[in-house]
Amino acid sequence: MKNLFFLLLLISALIANGQSTNYIVGKTTGQLPFLEYGLGEDRLGGAKMGYVDSNIVIKVVDSVNGKYKVQLSKYHQGWLPKNDFVQDSSVHLRPYYLTGSWRVYGDSLYDYVTISLEDRLPYRSMQQIDPAKIVVDIFGATSNTNWITQLKTVKEIKNVYYEQTEDDVFRVTIELKHQQHWGYFIYYDNNRLTIRVKRQPAKLTPQSLLVAIDPGHGGDNKGATGVSSNIMEKEYTLKIAKELEKYLKSKKVKTFMTRTVDTSLSMVDRTMMLRGKDPTILISIHLNSSGKDTIRGVSTYYRYIGFRSLSQAVLDRMLELKLKEFGNVGAFNFSLSGPTEYPNCLVEVAFLSNKDDEKLILSPKFQKQVAIKIYQGIEDWLKKMK
Repeated sequence: MKNLFFLLLLISALIANGQSTNYIVGKTTGQLPFLEYGLGEDRLGGAKMGYVDSNIVIKVVDSVNGKYKVQLSKYHQGWLPKNDFVQDSSVHLRPYYLTGSWRVYGDSLYDYVTISLEDRLPYRSMQQIDPAKIVVDIFGATSNTNWITQLKTVKEIKNVYYEQTEDDVFRVTIELKHQQHWGYFIYYDNNRLTIRVKRQPAKLTPQSLLVAIDPGHGGDNKGATGVSSNIMEKEYTLKIAKELEKYLKSKKVKTFMTRTVDTSLSMVDRTMMLRGKDPTILISIHLNSSGKDTIRGVSTYYRYIGFRSLSQAVLDRMLELKLKEFGNVGAFNFSLSGPTEYPNCLVEVAFLSNKDDEKLILSPKFQKQVAIKIYQGIEDWLKKMK
């Protein structure tokens, strides 16, 4: 059933517009609006379709608790947090939206694909591998693209093309020259959808990277607690992260830490901070916990298939510390795994809820070894590309 808030909002919209409709219209708002596939929930929230830009046209058709059901196209729907939506009576939905010309070019840092649209429409993106491709679905769009101009200034983009997969779903495919995905950022410049593609570094060495390090939790967010020692996860993720930073610097690798002290940082704070720094890769440090004290081991996590190889390389090296394998976990719905701008790997070093793992975590020697193994994992990952 529609909740009372939605009904009142809908009635208000009907009165204001003097129209008989069963939806309300508006736009996305906030720093990091995102779409979800459904109403499923776990401790990390519902499965995310992905982040989208602000001021995107949104058609709301239902409301359940803290989310709006939005009609993306005739056959596609999604869910948008209510905080990410603002009603806008100036928005008038069209029966269809046409695409225009494309421009594909590069500047000194990135490659770009720009697509002219009649309005800022919702979208989702996917990564494909073997061969590497970026695929973007633009919902509500119908092709009127009659030319695509590609300049020789591009360095990472190999080919671009489109398919009208449904009457109102326009699919953009960007073929990449290299097998490794290095990241991309999707945003609107007025009504031009822009896909900014990151290039592979000229030198495939750790010293050519900017490595962002995120010590998990902090401040009010204590994280897990040691089963015997009662140590807090937030303290030891910072210790390990500082060891990693120290070791990377000793190897002449440029680094950036999301926090260097015990402070509260929201996921939005961290994500926007990282967006501003634009790192080459991100390593997130966490410590695991389970209701069963027999469960132990190391695991690495990724969200997108194009970034999996980094998490695999780091896990392989971490296993040299004689830790039990807990696994390599994909489609991970963690906030810092969500950005597409850079390859990222979350490392759950070991379990605070297991006495043997806890002893390792407490050891300064082990913390230094973890830093070395993460560095070696990054190095291995780069060597496989040569």
